[in-house]
Amino acid sequence: MATCLVTGGAGFLGSHLCDELLRRKHRVICVDNLETGSLANIAHIRQPEFVHLNLDITEPYHVDDEPIDVVYHLASPASPIDYLRLPLHTLKVGSYGTHHTLGLAKKHRARFLIASTSEVYGDPQEHPQTEAYWGHVNPIGPRGVYDEAKRYAEALTMAYHRQQGVDTSIIRIFNTYGPRMRPHDGRAIPTFLRQALQNQPITVFGNGEQTRSFCFVSDLVRGMIALAESGYHLPVNVGNPNEFTLLELAQAVIEATESSSELVFEPLPTDDPQVRQPDITLARELLGWQPEVELIEGLRRTIDEAGLEALAGVSP
Repeated sequence: MATCLVTGGAGFLGSHLCDELLRRKHRVICVDNLETGSLANIAHIRQPEFVHLNLDITEPYHVDDEPIDVVYHLASPASPIDYLRLPLHTLKVGSYGTHHTLGLAKKHRARFLIASTSEVYGDPQEHPQTEAYWGHVNPIGPRGVYDEAKRYAEALTMAYHRQQGVDTSIIRIFNTYGPRMRPHDGRAIPTFLRQALQNQPITVFGNGEQTRSFCFVSDLVRGMIALAESGYHLPVNVGNPNEFTLLELAQAVIEATESSSELVFEPLPTDDPQVRQPDITLARELLGWQPEVELIEGLRRTIDEAGLEALAGVSP
């Protein structure tokens, strides 16, 4: 039985990762100070192989002396609502938090995986985005606190690998969705679902022609574990390469929810990327991974598993 440490384990993605690791018979230590995570995401876990530690990773922290085999470093404010509200904390998590967590992995001689993001590509000049592309990021814009925190965390991870010999890996995550996303977290799918389920107008920024690629959470978690179990050290894109405009996403949400919502258009946020699509050639060749859940099926599974009340942001 391997012991896995998951920072941010009470968040949307982290809680699904904890579930899958436990399903695979691993012991899981979830580290989350609940700044953006929630105990509700892990309340269903009642197994002796799981423990939650309320720790702030921006300060030096320790876990029990039992050996740790794999560290999954997912902790970070990830939605626009959060990192715009917590800009300094976001930078501290990417810097101090990553440094302390890498140090813990070094101490335990554990495999280390950092959850990076497609946002390191910024508003890309290459389409689709390959891992070799260095990005086009505005470091001083409002989104810069998240983009640059992740870019710095990648550099720090590679420095620990090259200088300290830590067994590291970097996953660049593209838009992921599924049950446990917060209805008011500011990202497209939970926002559209909330508005559609309340039959409110669906808010589309700009003209809606900007594109995104949406990966269902079970596919993403499967790719993340496959990368952690590989011996690869350089970044790997994991996401669904099927590209949709936000107008197409809005129509898919209306179809999945059978909503009567209409579309309204608002000004585009600062530095909002115009295109986002992963090139997953490396993930296919290296990990034998590709997504299995298409958008309509994923939306329906999200609705079925999360429940209408939760997605609509109202109490049952």
